[in-house]
Amino acid sequence: MRGSCGASRSQASGRCDGRARVKAWPSLSSAGKLGSVRQHQKHIEIATSGQGLYEITAAVAAFVSASGLRTGQVMVYIRHTSASLLIQENADADVQHDLAEFFARLVPENMDWLRHTAEGPDDMPAHIKGALTQTALAIPITEGAMALGTWQGIFLFEHRARPHERRVVLHAIGD
Repeated sequence: MRGSCGASRSQASGRCDGRARVKAWPSLSSAGKLGSVRQHQKHIEIATSGQGLYEITAAVAAFVSASGLRTGQVMVYIRHTSASLLIQENADADVQHDLAEFFARLVPENMDWLRHTAEGPDDMPAHIKGALTQTALAIPITEGAMALGTWQGIFLFEHRARPHERRVVLHAIGD
């Protein structure tokens, strides 16, 4: 199979010129063929009251249940660059407190070397925290429910100090 480098591959080294080698493999299904694939999508808004973690597991679980899918995947995507998504422990609130405190120490506000300050002292640090975390999560659907671990929950991680209405897209695919 031909990698993605194509003609840019160096004749002497066999390596790509600054690009990763990617091989294309045939798609396979464990059953040999796909069943009736369905898709469902919903947009939800989450009101935040400032920095911190906001659990959204119940909203995503309700969406998955309403989809009627037995097997598949749910994608959770946040449409913002100053907030993010995490899968984290939901049994002990101290975990969320400690994570928020860690990120506050890792990326403090009022760093005098920042250039993007027009939206306030918390904005660029919020973008940095967003870059260090995730804007999308993919969670398997098994037997009609998310295949989360016992203590796992889905959290919106608000990085800005003031309240926001955060938009999240839920997209499920499967059968």
